[in-house]
Amino acid sequence: MFDLLPKTVDIVEVGPRDGLQNEKTSLSAQDKIDFIDQLSLVGFKRIEAGSFVSPKWVPQMASSDQVMRAIKRFDGKRYSALTPNLKGFDLAMQVNTQEVAIFGAASESFSQKNTNCSIKESLERFAPVAEKAKKHNIPVRGYVSCVMGCPYEGDIQIKDVVWVSKALLDMGCYEISLGDTIGVGTPLKTKALIEACLQVIPSNQLAVHFHDTYGQALANILTAIQLGISVIDSSVAGLGGCPYAKGASGNVASEDVVYMLHNMGIDTGINLEQLIQVGKSISAKLNRNNGSKVGEAAP
Repeated sequence: MFDLLPKTVDIVEVGPRDGLQNEKTSLSAQDKIDFIDQLSLVGFKRIEAGSFVSPKWVPQMASSDQVMRAIKRFDGKRYSALTPNLKGFDLAMQVNTQEVAIFGAASESFSQKNTNCSIKESLERFAPVAEKAKKHNIPVRGYVSCVMGCPYEGDIQIKDVVWVSKALLDMGCYEISLGDTIGVGTPLKTKALIEACLQVIPSNQLAVHFHDTYGQALANILTAIQLGISVIDSSVAGLGGCPYAKGASGNVASEDVVYMLHNMGIDTGINLEQLIQVGKSISAKLNRNNGSKVGEAAP
């Protein structure tokens, strides 16, 4: 399998959105701007920079409009935001957001807890966003939550993940990110899920998004890239989790992913030494432990 590994992998840095939204400490707009600019300089080409949702539900994202206005825009890099409805999309467009994301869940219970509607209803809500984005030539990325398990339902049927993923693809999403929201996935489960998704979605339109709750994220990522997946979501210093999944620890740390890939001869375009320093800095600002093993081991 190792002779099938990609020569390059794109890492989508989700720390400024998916990471910060579940941290106890809220950063100022300027701190977020500085954070994103540092990540750009490190070498990330795709950064999830904000979320246009109600501050009532996700107060850490309240300054996303200020952040998107002020971040430095580097050539060849894309800065995206979560826009679950038309209001959010319109706000995102006002501040030059280059890509938007919508999210569905493979679990009915999680969908109700997260968006107060069924999976089918959530998809119906996203359709106008995808349609309007197409008119504005804005790429739309689709997230699927709870692909390996749900905090309320337990195991999730693979067919449900495939159905939601294909629905988002058909809606116009150029890429589907499979999210192990509570981090219960293991390599064999990952293999089975991705092989099923590949029956209806090309490998170049699939990405993976693992949380490291049980320490399985890197093993799952290795499984994914052996199956032809070359886009990985990660969060510097392992920031974040999920506000609606009790006990879910942070995303897999970008430093750990980059370290593994570089030592396998896979290029990411990211300066690991600089990334480690960004992880240390943001952890100190948030008054939290660094969730990256590589970050902790480095001087």
